[in-house]
Amino acid sequence: MKIQLTKYIVLSLLILPSVIYSQKIFSVEYESQSDIKVFVVEYESQCDLKVYKVKYESQVEGNKGLWYFVKYPSQSDKKIYFVDYESQSDLRIFFVEYRSQSGWKNKSKKHLLY
Repeated sequence: MKIQLTKYIVLSLLILPSVIYSQKIFSVEYESQSDIKVFVVEYESQCDLKVYKVKYESQVEGNKGLWYFVKYPSQSDKKIYFVDYESQSDLRIFFVEYRSQSGWKNKSKKHLLY
């Protein structure tokens, strides 16, 4: 029993940071390098996720559409590739002006950023 509890605690400590801070994003140059293919839509009504770009890594809060763009792929939780056509994308996003506007519109795609 004690061994199982220890395994559970260790596993929780390894997984918890990635769940809490799962929005550190790196934009790659080639589709083959990406985890997710993203298309930026013109209108909010067309998106799956409303994204707000935060200025500091500490402002990221879970999977709520608050993205911090990192300088190096090794710092990121997800690598994304911006596609030219909506049909090529896994996720459609819309960049919002205010933090309070961010969030999921299509929660069935939420798993893509975990």
